[in-house]
Amino acid sequence: MNAYTEIKLDIADGIATVTLHRPEKMNAFTRVMMAEFIDALDVTDADDSVRAVIVTGEGERAFCAGADLTPEGGGHVFSDPNPVDDLSDERVRDGGGRLTLRLFNSKKPLIGACNGVAVGVGATMQLPFDIRLCSDNARFGFVFARRGITPEAASSWFLPRLVGMQAALEWCMTGRIFGAAEAMDRGLVRSVHPQGELMDAAIGIAREIADNTSAVSVAMTRAMLWRLGGGGHPMDAHRIDSRAIYRLSRSADAKEGIASFLEKRAPAYPDTVSADMPDFYPWWEEPGYE
Repeated sequence: MNAYTEIKLDIADGIATVTLHRPEKMNAFTRVMMAEFIDALDVTDADDSVRAVIVTGEGERAFCAGADLTPEGGGHVFSDPNPVDDLSDERVRDGGGRLTLRLFNSKKPLIGACNGVAVGVGATMQLPFDIRLCSDNARFGFVFARRGITPEAASSWFLPRLVGMQAALEWCMTGRIFGAAEAMDRGLVRSVHPQGELMDAAIGIAREIADNTSAVSVAMTRAMLWRLGGGGHPMDAHRIDSRAIYRLSRSADAKEGIASFLEKRAPAYPDTVSADMPDFYPWWEEPGYE
């Protein structure tokens, strides 16, 4: 794909920035935007120069105002217009969920810079980000019950893990809009910034990752924390921890990590995500849609 019309992808100095780019519609979500965003994640995963990905919206009003309720040419808003007999049909699949599942599988850390209104899928697409920041004019809303539908984008899995069940239930059952202060107070975002300082703050975090860490270590860490944090027993984590430490302790990155520390210099990690992930990665079997 790569010739984008509804997002922008910029890569510079180890940091990729994905910008949702439909300013005339407050960056409202479409299936085109979904496909382009997924394609951009394929690009950033394959590019070993990319150490972190920042996601933001165009302008100062909105990150993403949810699904486009007035799509060009009319048509069905929330799902595929074609009738199906079998709910396991691929056409039934929610577009927001296709995106969040791809975000979940990113090999690069994801940093959200929410620059304004984020409702519906504009809020739920941020849940698989590893770190979320917002501007002081940001407003969030899990508004599905006010549109006659249910939470989507696998948010029933992500949201309670981030903010706890009580906040998740309240936000989704009332569908009310809430501001940046409440989002921070209840753990949806890690910090609130003036609009003009938001991207600098996000870049600062991305720079901290890019300049100081091993790409392989970060990719493994991301997968381990997201996939093992909800396991049934700590032995599930211990198995992967042990394998990861055993393999990575013998890596060129581990040698460089020790040497740079002892020599009191910045590290220059040689290993890459494309070539040097441990031989047991991925350790999981990706489920299909059934």
